Amino acid sequence: MTDPYKILGVTPESTDDEINTAYRNLVKQYHPDRYVGNPLAELAAEKIKEINAAYDAVMNNRKNSSSSSSYSSYNSGQNSSDFDVNKIRMLINSGRLGEAEMLLNNVSVRNAEWHFLMGMVMKKKGWYDMAYQHLNRAASMDPSNTEFRQARDSMDFGGTGYRTFGNTGGYNDSCCDGCQTLICADCCCEMCGGNIIPCIGCR
Repeated sequence: MTDPYKILGVTPESTDDEINTAYRNLVKQYHPDRYVGNPLAELAAEKIKEINAAYDAVMNNRKNSSSSSSYSSYNSGQNSSDFDVNKIRMLINSGRLGEAEMLLNNVSVRNAEWHFLMGMVMKKKGWYDMAYQHLNRAASMDPSNTEFRQARDSMDFGGTGYRTFGNTGGYNDSCCDGCQTLICADCCCEMCGGNIIPCIGCR
């Protein structure tokens, strides 16, 4: 392989933050979604593979060179030595959700960072109820972490309509709004014998 640092556009003296930023920018630049139907799609896919391999090589080298190495950008002040946070974030960012979930499922110490990452996997897979559960747990375990809170709040107020009563303490507002509309329609059509019953959340 060509020098992995060169592929990422960084140097051995670069900080972990600089390497992560360079990696994320390259993934955005060559992400397959940007090349759908483009004749350069195959070339972009090869480039993504090269970028992922370079990132893995650089981070593994840093991890092996110093047993006390700490990835300050994502550590959140917690002990994450039980799993490679950067590796899992890289997999999530590049859409390799199955691999990320497998690594997370093998983790024994499930701290706030773990719940945040699992929540992001679930969200990207479209499993919004499970995503909210994990993101809410992460924000509860580490309320000072802005990233965790924002991710949780985006599920609260993003208008997804996927919240469950088990997580929010009440039924989904969009359900009750729908019932109100139906009840109004029922009143207007009562002469026709209509009788629309609201959902259990509105009774």
